[in-house]
Amino acid sequence: MNNGQWREWFPYASPTDPCPPIPVKRYVVPPNLFIHFQPMNLPQFPLDEALFRGTLWPALYSPYEPQRSAKGG
Repeated sequence: MNNGQWREWFPYASPTDPCPPIPVKRYVVPPNLFIHFQPMNLPQFPLDEALFRGTLWPALYSPYEPQRSAKGG
């Protein structure tokens, strides 16, 4: 799960907060934030794989990994 696109932060948990604290929050940084201009001759996925992944360029691929279990927890 640590593919370099995930970031974590540790929110402040107040001792007077009535809800149980969430110690770590995680979010995905989209790879297009780091590519301002698309360089020429960027490597490409084969077309069938690009259709499966939703992008033609591996540098812009951001896999989705569900954080919840299949039971909905």
